[in-house]
Amino acid sequence: MTTIIANANIRQIAFGIKVDRLTSTLPATTDLTLFTVSGGRIILTSLVGEVTTIIQAQANAVKIKSVPTVGTAKDISGTLDINAYEVGALISLDGTALSTALSGTNAGAALSLTRGGIVIPIGGIKLNTAATNTGAVKWSMTYIPYENGSQVVAA
Repeated sequence: MTTIIANANIRQIAFGIKVDRLTSTLPATTDLTLFTVSGGRIILTSLVGEVTTIIQAQANAVKIKSVPTVGTAKDISGTLDINAYEVGALISLDGTALSTALSGTNAGAALSLTRGGIVIPIGGIKLNTAATNTGAVKWSMTYIPYENGSQVVAA
């Protein structure tokens, strides 16, 4: 007898719980909270953004930050220039080390795993932009609760 395992179950076994954030425009030279962590620490296993409205053709270095409720903010990626990224372009964590530049490509494929995961405390996971560009991105992440009661919601 064949047992069929749903795609969502396979992803959850491999990467943890998936949270999707609706498409939103880029913040204007500031931080935008993508996800909120509550109840305890999590292990971030992947983070991927997909451009849904073309990014304006001007330099804009973006990065991802962990901004804890208590303590000091920490960059969890270095910057990536998303100048003129097309619809379908993918932005993701490189996964080799904290503060390594985001990975980005005009559609096609992207790295998305954080190779062992990144422990994130209670607080926000934020996108930081260096310029004011038009364009929009939808974000998805996967995580494993590190503590009982930990959860993530889209901001």
